[in-house]
Amino acid sequence: MNITISPAAVAWFQEEIGIQKGDKVKFFTQIYGSSPIQKGYSLGFTKDNDPIDMAVSTISEGIEFYVEASDLWFFNDYNLVVEYNEAFDEIEFNYSKE
Repeated sequence: MNITISPAAVAWFQEEIGIQKGDKVKFFTQIYGSSPIQKGYSLGFTKDNDPIDMAVSTISEGIEFYVEASDLWFFNDYNLVVEYNEAFDEIEFNYSKE
């Protein structure tokens, strides 16, 4: 599994959430919602500078984006691609097969 963050998505995190160089953003599973890869579950995020068991990460603009080992099941051999949706002024999660 890999995480890819578009430059526009990184800028959104910086502007909307106040994330700065040196911060960490954790992507985690939520029991409600839906996603194209897990029925009844969705993906959320939070600023979390204290990872417990970081399994996958990527760094962009000095910010580390990661997933804990306990949430790897959600991705089921998919990569996470985080992009900015200009029409809705929000980030969106896309998934690509490894």
